[in-house]
Amino acid sequence: MRTALCVFCAPIPEEVWDVSWVCVSVFQGGGSDPVIRLKLRSPMERVRTPKLNADTPNYKQTKLVTSQQSRDTWDKLAKVPRRTLALLATKAYSASRSSRLSLRRRVGYPEGGIWRMKAGPGTYFVLEGKGPRWCLEVAWAHRRVAGMAWGSQSHQPGPVDKKTIDKHSGDIISMDDFRAIYRALVHRPEFEELFKAYSIDGNILPDGQLLKFLAKEQFQTEANETTVLEIILKYEPIDEVRKRRQMSFEGFIRYMNSEECSIFKNQHRSVYQDMTQPLCDYFISSSHNTYLIADQLMGPSHLWGYTSALLKGCRCLEIDCWDGHNNEPIVYHGHTLTSKIPFRSVIHVIDKYAFMSSAYPLVLSLENHCSPKQQEVMAFCLKSILGDKLLSSPLNGEVDMTRLPSPEALKFKVLIKNKKVGTLEQSMLRMEEEYGGEAEEVSDSDVPSDDDDAEVMSPGGPRTPSKRKGDRRSSPPPQKKSKVQKTKIALALSDLVVYTKSQKFVGFEHSMQFQKCWENNSIGESRARKLARVSASQFIAHTTRFITRIYPKGSRMKSSNYNPQEFWNIGCQMVALNFQTPGPFMELQDGKFLDNGGCGYVLKPAFLRDRNTTFTPRNVGAHSKPMSLSIRLISGHQLPPSAMSKTNKADPTVQIEIYGVPEDQAKKRSSVIKSNALCPRWNETFSFNIQVPELAMIRFCVEDEVSLVNKDFLGQYTLPVMSLNTGYRNIPLLSKDGTKLESASLFAHVWFY
Repeated sequence: MRTALCVFCAPIPEEVWDVSWVCVSVFQGGGSDPVIRLKLRSPMERVRTPKLNADTPNYKQTKLVTSQQSRDTWDKLAKVPRRTLALLATKAYSASRSSRLSLRRRVGYPEGGIWRMKAGPGTYFVLEGKGPRWCLEVAWAHRRVAGMAWGSQSHQPGPVDKKTIDKHSGDIISMDDFRAIYRALVHRPEFEELFKAYSIDGNILPDGQLLKFLAKEQFQTEANETTVLEIILKYEPIDEVRKRRQMSFEGFIRYMNSEECSIFKNQHRSVYQDMTQPLCDYFISSSHNTYLIADQLMGPSHLWGYTSALLKGCRCLEIDCWDGHNNEPIVYHGHTLTSKIPFRSVIHVIDKYAFMSSAYPLVLSLENHCSPKQQEVMAFCLKSILGDKLLSSPLNGEVDMTRLPSPEALKFKVLIKNKKVGTLEQSMLRMEEEYGGEAEEVSDSDVPSDDDDAEVMSPGGPRTPSKRKGDRRSSPPPQKKSKVQKTKIALALSDLVVYTKSQKFVGFEHSMQFQKCWENNSIGESRARKLARVSASQFIAHTTRFITRIYPKGSRMKSSNYNPQEFWNIGCQMVALNFQTPGPFMELQDGKFLDNGGCGYVLKPAFLRDRNTTFTPRNVGAHSKPMSLSIRLISGHQLPPSAMSKTNKADPTVQIEIYGVPEDQAKKRSSVIKSNALCPRWNETFSFNIQVPELAMIRFCVEDEVSLVNKDFLGQYTLPVMSLNTGYRNIPLLSKDGTKLESASLFAHVWFY
């Protein structure tokens, strides 16, 4: 449910005589006390008022300082969730287009001011002083309240006010009014129907009946008396009812709104998969051009790109390194107008946040354009800042390996992905030697290049444009180019590369013959897409052995993304996306890696790990495990307002999408509910037949039908099909940037077999 702070007050003080309406937002400040932000608003277009400024008579910036008496006030404000206060503050800020003045005031006594705020009786706060008293009450309020409203007794709400506050004739809400508002928002009829179906008297749900509900409706066949008791003790708010091992309707509501009744399986919120398999057996959350927070040409490079990616659980970051001034390498998108940030600062941020969201290994993919001298600076930064986190030698000194180590064995380690000189054994022999300033040349045939995207390769090697599809056959070993550019690599940086050596992809046959298990390939999306189309079986055989990274084509100047599902279908481990660009494809990425505790590693299905597999996305064969999925979309709750709508009343519709192998792709849309985003009811059933559920993703997208041809995004939720919970489930909604929309959700019944 959504909370707000509602304010009811006496006449407005003389100091703001020309303002008849005030919007207030509350948020957590830098100190221990909350900050009250007041937005003084004119009566819109009805009265023309002068603009308030420091020259206005009696106007003064009042500073409120912390005092002991303010603690009661803070205690009450602290009961309102900080996330809610921050959300309200943001909405109030963006909604106050006619703002005349903004003041920040801290709870406590004023210095030289005329007001002070202190805790009043009950749920009230009182702002008092030489002027009249102002009262503020914490209460449940109408949905989509942009901020908190301070109204005058003499002021009658106009058309604008009716969009912001509850319609109420009086100045104070009684307890009965409060109960009515609370019940209208929280006591949802769909919950009440379920409760009464199992309650004996319509008021109480005994433990035996709750057990029946769990088994019959939620399909929790393993539930027992202990499970029921734990639910009652956790969610039942009434002591007397809880002691009798029963559940009231209020407790039932709390349970149905909890994470235990989310559509996402609770068991999948923590690491549950086998983490002892080789690195190449996992999908790995990967970012492209991580330093960018906007487009590829003029957008800013910022440390926040690395911070946000790491906090999302990303396990492969990209760092584009170039020579900088004063022998300090810099990070930016070369040969563009994007801004530059120091390489050293990037590594400091990575050191701080590397394992905050996940304990499993982090790969730093270096796109290295630096001179040998600055490469040595890079190596020094990596070693001195990351310290023991940096993996600089093989585990247990093993250099002659036939398979990669596991994520479990590499926990809390940072791996460097870069070009490498020589073998692991040669690096180990150099470890004790002094080789400062030394560098060796590596041919560009070992270097991944963005030009790969323009080159179309057959499974075995180069293919000429004139070669017809019908003439494809195994090609001879790749021909040597007449001119091969050499790149100098500092040995100090080269020796930091252990299990993730960058190796240019030549062809599948070439890789099978010559590539080592610790050598990785980077392939552009266009080339990878063509290879997947003409030689899917060989591509899958390749990804069972070697880590393969896919990156966006260079023409995506606006940092747009491609569909990652087509590359997950063939087992590509690192499908790198532009994390700064929201949209359906980034939502697929976020949903994919919700699984396995959000640790950034998801174990691939067995048929994508078997080196002798016969699976291909277009011919699943014996690997098909058909699933019949049925989703009854029941209702929505407190859906957000549409940015394109002229009113607060959205016309919501829901689209359910399945992503997976080509045979499983599907989209189905619900009907449109007119002018009801508070509690729309659909009661519509959608059925899907899924051949490969292990690879399938499901996306719920809520839109406002602004017109027949125009729909506005309201919220979405994406998750793996194998993470679906059965029974009556809440579907939380996320915004475009992936943040949770407080209280906004869908309610559905899920069943599959």
